[in-house]
Amino acid sequence: MSRSPVTLPMRRSPAPSFFRQPSIEEMRNNIASVSSSLLPAFGRVMGEGSVKLKRFIIAPYDLFIFLIFPYSRGFEPWNQLLIIWQTFWVVLVAYSGWSSPFELAFKKVAVEGLLPLDIVVDASFANDILLTFFVAYSDKSTYLLVDDHKKIAFRYVIHLGFPMDVASTVPFQTIFRIFDGKKQGEDVFGFLNLLRLWRLRRVNKFFSRLEKDIRFSYFWTRFCKLICMTLFAVHSVGCLYYWLATHYHTAENTWIGSNVTNFQERSISLGYTYSMYWSVATLTTVGYGDLRAHNTGEKIFSIFYMFFNIGLTAYLIGNMTNLIVHGIARTFAMRDAINKTVRYASKNILPEGIKEQVLAHLTLKFRTAELQQEEVIGDLPKAIRCSIAQYLFHTTLENTYLLKGVSEDFLVQLVSEIKAEYFPPKVDIVIQNDIPTDFYIVVSGAVEVVTYKNGMEQFLSKLESPGLFGEVGVIFNMPQPFTVRSKRFYQVVRISHHHFKQLLQPLNADGKIILSNFLQHLKGMEREEIPLISELLSDLKSEASVLHHESFLRYRNQPARVRAQRSGLEKRHVHAP
Repeated sequence: MSRSPVTLPMRRSPAPSFFRQPSIEEMRNNIASVSSSLLPAFGRVMGEGSVKLKRFIIAPYDLFIFLIFPYSRGFEPWNQLLIIWQTFWVVLVAYSGWSSPFELAFKKVAVEGLLPLDIVVDASFANDILLTFFVAYSDKSTYLLVDDHKKIAFRYVIHLGFPMDVASTVPFQTIFRIFDGKKQGEDVFGFLNLLRLWRLRRVNKFFSRLEKDIRFSYFWTRFCKLICMTLFAVHSVGCLYYWLATHYHTAENTWIGSNVTNFQERSISLGYTYSMYWSVATLTTVGYGDLRAHNTGEKIFSIFYMFFNIGLTAYLIGNMTNLIVHGIARTFAMRDAINKTVRYASKNILPEGIKEQVLAHLTLKFRTAELQQEEVIGDLPKAIRCSIAQYLFHTTLENTYLLKGVSEDFLVQLVSEIKAEYFPPKVDIVIQNDIPTDFYIVVSGAVEVVTYKNGMEQFLSKLESPGLFGEVGVIFNMPQPFTVRSKRFYQVVRISHHHFKQLLQPLNADGKIILSNFLQHLKGMEREEIPLISELLSDLKSEASVLHHESFLRYRNQPARVRAQRSGLEKRHVHAP
């Protein structure tokens, strides 16, 4: 009894899900369900409403959603303000990282030019402290978002980040000037300004976020991070070295005073240029000798700076090496595989034709690595793999002569079992007299079918999409009667002999349709006078007549009552809905 095919409401139901723009609520739920910090405990069900937060509470991953879907609608105005502010963080933090060492070395800038801008930046970070009281956090025991105002405030206040944020935001120098009235900057305020460097941790988070964003090149993101780290080190050390010179009792016995007289009275740009020149020369171990340490304090500082340079240089070289090696790893792998193949072919004295086929296959394998089905989607769940294969190959299978008219149920099951492959030109895919294990459907490109008779190659036909080859040996369970060779670069889908028969076994109706299509195709090939087809058709007809005669004899030998029951059952089966 044949199994009735399953009628699908839409032939390609999985496909629209890949192109439909997700809503903001769906993105929040998806990200919350996969984030390493928002995973639910075992046994705890995380429903759709688990990430619905209270009013004026912002989810910590809203910025991550914004980076992936910057043009999506649906963000609440409160969340949009936070996203804009978090993006503006980078500029403020970069300014803080540059101004803190600079104001320590050059006091005039700290009390005159940059003071109003410092006040604006400090006020901005004070607002950021207030915003932090409205950002939800993940509970480490339940792995769920906590949106209670009191719990958020208590957690932030007892954390080390709160006192450090406050200390790096309070304008100590401005407050001192208001109450004391002095306009001269003191060294203590310069060192207190260095607390602003606490904000640099956000730059690290920003670059980590960019490294995970696939819209940006990982190489250039990492490269920019290393450049910024180097520039910050050069800037900070140069400013500190200039500060040492300004606080030494004898100005002429300093690294800059021995070259520039009255350097403290000269312009800030001159002092900063000399500082950067010394810092870069020392970092790169050039050491021209024109600027060198003259007193004990400068020599000790230079010693520690050179030790620091050893670690920084090793870190930069290691990172750049990893980035470069990662970029050319595939090229090295391809060259090694080709060299091994060439050595193997040379030692075994393989013919040039076989050697060229092997080299073409290896080259194509590396060129189409991103298109290989198993390597790209092999780790995805089966439902997603089936949806992708359904979208890519359903139409090709449906238009193949062998599968025309079969049920949708059979096509859906068969699509999930096929494998996509690529072949270079002039490569034998199916070899004559080979054991049949698979048959192929041409998706793109073209192949030619040839046969060998008395040692001579004879061209039979040319196949293009959606042509089928290898099915004769599979259906007749006989050695392949023809050789199929690629004519140009093409893509095929491979169907396993075992999987095909296993899927077809319970579907008798589809089996009859496939057999009928196959016979019609063989008759067309017979009219084209292709060898072996006439013999195959005659054998098939003789086997069919023998089976029909045997079944007729068994039917005649049965009692009349049994024959009547079988006839009634067949009629009911035929008229059953």
